[in-house]
Amino acid sequence: MKNKVLVIDDETAFLRIVKLNLEGTNKYEVLTLPSAEDILSQVRTFKPDIILLDIVVPGIKGPEACEMLNKDPDAAGIPIIILSALDRAADKLQAFKAGAVDYLVKPIGKEELIAKIEKALRDKNP
Repeated sequence: MKNKVLVIDDETAFLRIVKLNLEGTNKYEVLTLPSAEDILSQVRTFKPDIILLDIVVPGIKGPEACEMLNKDPDAAGIPIIILSALDRAADKLQAFKAGAVDYLVKPIGKEELIAKIEKALRDKNP
């Protein structure tokens, strides 16, 4: 059974690359969204095992979306990894305070991304 990954980022090239890289392993089913506009309805419909969320997406900031998801009964418990182009300590702190399980700085190599996803899924289901 494939793990479902929801990726939310406003960079369409990044979304395409992540989808190709993850689905190319034949271990993941990937849904990509260019904004967080319908994030809760997408979570309820797609039922992801993990969410990759850009720190700044149209409609809402990543940490705010992370908090919202962690408070929602349908989304609570889904590991969320925050993605950013900037490696700033304040952003990392904000992401972890919001409930993110990891913070990754783009660009992210395929192997690193898969390793971080696998770790988050293992930590969720020990």
